[in-house]
Amino acid sequence: MTDEPVTDGKGFGAIAWPIRTERLEIRPATEADGPATWHYRRQESVTLWITRAQPDRELYLADFTEPSRLAKTLVIVLDGRVIGDLMLAIEDAWAQAEVRDRARAVQAELGWSLDPAYTGNGYATEAVAELIRICFEELHLRRVIAQCFANNESSWRLMERVGMRRESHDVRGSLHRSGEWLDGLTYAMLADEWRSARTGAL
Repeated sequence: MTDEPVTDGKGFGAIAWPIRTERLEIRPATEADGPATWHYRRQESVTLWITRAQPDRELYLADFTEPSRLAKTLVIVLDGRVIGDLMLAIEDAWAQAEVRDRARAVQAELGWSLDPAYTGNGYATEAVAELIRICFEELHLRRVIAQCFANNESSWRLMERVGMRRESHDVRGSLHRSGEWLDGLTYAMLADEWRSARTGAL
């Protein structure tokens, strides 16, 4: 096993897709997944919190199929149906100039959306927990983070369920599309924290 990050052109590493959990399948998104994700991403309970809410279907699909977006998007599949998507954005850590090479592609920002019709069944928790496992066990990253509005309680509670810890709480530091400045939260987990938690659970 190596601690060096393993990446391909898509940034998802040398992974044998799809990856299956107890109930779900996770795989890289394709252009054909656009309409399925549009189905739930246009719903008000989802658009309330996502970074970009595109109200026009054709513009959404054009945006979804942009190579830069597809390169960091995975889909969550249940019984052959796409019920959600995950963001896995591998990035560099901040580093001083002399050690910058050692900080390249060592961490990831995570994100997720789930079809409201499938909430309340633990699917998002199952998918995000597996995404974290992929980051640490398959890609050998050292750190993952996720961010949300503080008002998005379901999101930050999910982060806590999968073992992430709250690192920061920004007071009115994030501008919502409603025009209101809202508090923002950042959660994170280190690879050694994940390993320790798994060892303790055995």
